[in-house]
Amino acid sequence: MFKMKSLVSAIALAGVTTLAGAVEWQALPDKAPEPADNPTTPAKVRLGQILYLDPRLSSTGTVSCNSCHNVMAGGEDNRPFAAGVHGQTGGRSAPTVWNSAFNATQFWDGRAASLEDQARGPVTNPIEMGMKSWDDVVARLKQIPGYPQLFKDAFGEGAEISEDNAVKAIAAYERTLITPNSPYDRYVKGDKKALSEQQVRGMNTFAEVGCVGCHSGPAFSGQTGQGAGVFQKFPTFDNPFFERKYNFTEDLGRYEVTKSDADKHMFKVPTLRNVALTAPYFHNGAVKTLDEAVRVMAKLQLNRDLSDQQVDDIVAFLNALTGEFPKQSMPRLPATPGKTFDYVK
Repeated sequence: MFKMKSLVSAIALAGVTTLAGAVEWQALPDKAPEPADNPTTPAKVRLGQILYLDPRLSSTGTVSCNSCHNVMAGGEDNRPFAAGVHGQTGGRSAPTVWNSAFNATQFWDGRAASLEDQARGPVTNPIEMGMKSWDDVVARLKQIPGYPQLFKDAFGEGAEISEDNAVKAIAAYERTLITPNSPYDRYVKGDKKALSEQQVRGMNTFAEVGCVGCHSGPAFSGQTGQGAGVFQKFPTFDNPFFERKYNFTEDLGRYEVTKSDADKHMFKVPTLRNVALTAPYFHNGAVKTLDEAVRVMAKLQLNRDLSDQQVDDIVAFLNALTGEFPKQSMPRLPATPGKTFDYVK
């Protein structure tokens, strides 16, 4: 389990304060980290947003990245399982795209080490967007007037439409999807009126009962940067009642990627940023309400039965993690005048 660091030498840093036994409370940065080989530029972000919203990247012409990770809402789709082409549904709940740039790894099982790697997967997944290959995606984009110039604007006059450039643009756009300045952020930066009395009580309870053992750091995911994800077994403690009700152990988690017995039921620690907006909860979307999710986590991960007051206080604190969402202006997609594609039916 992720260990919290002492703040003896850090309490003077801006955006950091200590409560509940010298726990490190960090505000969300105003800018997301970016890899050296994919610096964020306005033209790249513009192209990435257009690609993110374009359903023509799917075999049926009906599903875009935004279909499952809605940037006009909480960054996911509020479904237990996301719906892809032909109405198919996957086996896991779609994680939020908001603040995903602060994840060390992507997907519930951490199979992608970066946003670029993550962006490659859904387009050719037969259940999600259903394209047979990225070569088919590139061939389609080349037939859409407007895309060649957008790629040149983003990557230079000699740039071609390619898989690598497409996923770099999508990732660059996703790195702008951050939600700073939540009531919690304002509080840890010094505005002691930003949180209510109950939210402060919930913040301390969150630390005291042990939630910070995994949900730490600026994104409350125990992880920053890329390539070194924080994973936790879920559930840690057996509970027949919750298992019958929610079937958590049907999914073997990271084991499906590594085939290592040590990774059975290991999942990436998810962010708690904007968690009040992203019901239903857990990898299988089985829990519909935030208060129930808090009770389940306390019992299955910490073997603790929380009082109603503790649950209410923690939920109040989690609501204070809802940040300010940058305005999303919907772009026009490049048109195909006088023609269309032979979409898969």
